[in-house]
Amino acid sequence: MNKRLLLVQRPTGLPDASTWQLESQPIPVPGEGEMLIQHHYISLDPAMRGWMNDTRSYIPPVRLGEVMRAGSLGKVIQTRGDTRFKVGDFVTGWGGVQQYTISDGKGWHQVDPRLAPLTAYLGTLGMPGMTAYFGLLEVGQLKEGDTVLVSGAAGAVGSVVGQIARIKGCKVVGIAGGAEKCRYLIEELGFHGAIDYKNEDLKAGLKRELPEGIDVYFDNVGGETLDLALSRIRMHARIVICGAISQYNNTTAVKGPSNYLALLVNRARMEGMVVMDYAKDYGKAAREMGAWMAAGQLKSREDVYEGIENFRETFLRLFSGEKLGKLILKVLEE
Repeated sequence: MNKRLLLVQRPTGLPDASTWQLESQPIPVPGEGEMLIQHHYISLDPAMRGWMNDTRSYIPPVRLGEVMRAGSLGKVIQTRGDTRFKVGDFVTGWGGVQQYTISDGKGWHQVDPRLAPLTAYLGTLGMPGMTAYFGLLEVGQLKEGDTVLVSGAAGAVGSVVGQIARIKGCKVVGIAGGAEKCRYLIEELGFHGAIDYKNEDLKAGLKRELPEGIDVYFDNVGGETLDLALSRIRMHARIVICGAISQYNNTTAVKGPSNYLALLVNRARMEGMVVMDYAKDYGKAAREMGAWMAAGQLKSREDVYEGIENFRETFLRLFSGEKLGKLILKVLEE
């Protein structure tokens, strides 16, 4: 049987037990030119919360009654006719929160478990890594010697952003929640400084760690954190709007920046980015990041939980901060 998770109610605030419904159906059979993929891992990302809302966005919302949209990684176990991939290939794509999926191969990419752990292809070598790479280097226009601030710095995207900035010869400061995460940033990932927003005043921490200001701010959080970061930007700073996890479960209006005139005063630029816009260049980014990983310059960390039945409680770790690195759900039953 194929266990799959359907979106059955649009949540207000944090998703509750009535948001999804787990059901079992017979494993689907591929048609001509199709393949059957057995999912091993599902990617859990903050953006998934936005896809549940019936509002205009960069991607249509998940419809009620549909399998919850998610990135996935699995193994081709059956094919029929002429297919893009063969039985035994490991592939990643948009398979959704289910154990099996049928595809003609379009939008899927083969990965090599001999080069990196499979989970890395959902993290540093997957969408989070691509987001960090293109957000920082293309949108943020990073230059050697820049001072870089990253919010959500211990997460899947933020941890890679900080490491790339360090590799490129920049000073890097991360904002994270808790002493353990801040130690992780400095001692394991090589950040030059960290601010513990849960246990210290964020404004004071920014002033302490960034006395000369910020050239690039990579924002994953939004809200007050974005507002305070704007107060520290330097001339011609670049602000990359990647996400706003502090606002995704709001039951009131989204809080925008009141300090936006800092952009005018400093002739700075604030720009949103969506990783899908850079799909044609994923291969180039993966090769460069793979080389950094092989050289020990770039570390990948995945926080893996098991069981499709545990999807909701695992997903909510994105918003409670009870995880480190890339959050992944293993759905393969062995």
